[in-house]
Amino acid sequence: MDQEISAEGSTDGCEALREIRDTCVYIRTFGCTYNHGDTRKLIEVLRHQGCLISDSPLDAEVIIVNSCTVVESTARKVLRTIRAYSDSRLYVTGCMPAVEADRIFSLCTPGIIPPRCIQEAYRLHPAIQKSITGIVQVAQGCLGTCSYCITRNARGPLVSFPGHEIINQVRQYTRLGAVEIQLTAQDVSAWGYDTGESLPRLLENISRVPGEFRVRLGMMNPVTLRRIMPDLLRVFEFKKIFCFIHLPIQSGSDRILEEMRRGYTSEDCIALIGTFRERFPDITIMTDMIVGFPGESEEDFLQSLDLIKITRPNKVNITRFSKRRGTDISGEHDFTDYIKKKRSRLMNTCSEEVYRALNAPWIGRSVPFIVTEKIREGSVVARTPLYQGVVLQEDLPIGTTGDAILTEERMYYFIGSRV
Repeated sequence: MDQEISAEGSTDGCEALREIRDTCVYIRTFGCTYNHGDTRKLIEVLRHQGCLISDSPLDAEVIIVNSCTVVESTARKVLRTIRAYSDSRLYVTGCMPAVEADRIFSLCTPGIIPPRCIQEAYRLHPAIQKSITGIVQVAQGCLGTCSYCITRNARGPLVSFPGHEIINQVRQYTRLGAVEIQLTAQDVSAWGYDTGESLPRLLENISRVPGEFRVRLGMMNPVTLRRIMPDLLRVFEFKKIFCFIHLPIQSGSDRILEEMRRGYTSEDCIALIGTFRERFPDITIMTDMIVGFPGESEEDFLQSLDLIKITRPNKVNITRFSKRRGTDISGEHDFTDYIKKKRSRLMNTCSEEVYRALNAPWIGRSVPFIVTEKIREGSVVARTPLYQGVVLQEDLPIGTTGDAILTEERMYYFIGSRV
């Protein structure tokens, strides 16, 4: 894939990264936590190469666009950005060059930096900058064969990063004051499948790292999650692991799940969540759902609404299906935007009813917290052990722990008063 890009682009990928030296660089990042993790590593590589990182493109001699193409609307934003900087000394990295290089080169001919080159260069100089939230990538790629997903084409098969590298990054972040560590990958629960290791053992070792911090696990596929369930449940007892899971279900219809090639049924997901809730009744559940998938009937959609009512997630990320070129489903008939927007609104209304019902019993309860973010003068965000967001109207230092009474719910977070 990288060779194909190099043939169209102006220079070899890794050489493109090495040639950015002793200059001022501005980086624009699109997409998920994982992409932001790439950007953090890229910044450290560039600093080692004598570069200054600017917060403004106006001050920069070099522009780098870290791209995302998971949905068409994001891809268009990336392309607009590339067009805007086409007269600059421009480089593009992220997912788009690997799968939609022709769209980039139709606008200009930037240098291309494959993400693997960032990982390789970073391993030589694995520095960490001070940050309240540490983003730690645990793997690249996945084991999935989802029919609609362009990311698996961009990121390739699963490559788990060495456990000692992950733990070393956690240790560096916490030494510099990080209070939240976000473990991220295309599928966090798949970590170690290719190396004979397992996520629960990695989390045990991370929990032994000194410091007052908590770990938030990123997205976990139901297929890989269920293989490590017994050991993972045990690890969730540890104080340093947020009692939070992000489990993308995508549809409540088994027929659609089969078309998506997800590898599980709706009942499998209900059972997984039920197992977690049996052990941890108040665990925070986040899920992802797609509406308007090709062939999704009204009955299929209603089954997705039913699944939300049954599983009662605390947060549902709703995506309107976006046809992606090069995927196995790209030639199928697509719904109109009107239908997708209508189903999205109905699902959002259904989800918000669930949020309200889940939040109501918490009002008046006292919960432990750790301060993870300063909003503005006199106001901070704290996280409970369940990763619930609590706004405290006080000037508290990052990392402050204590207890708070939850006084109001705002659907996606709470207002609290420190005890």
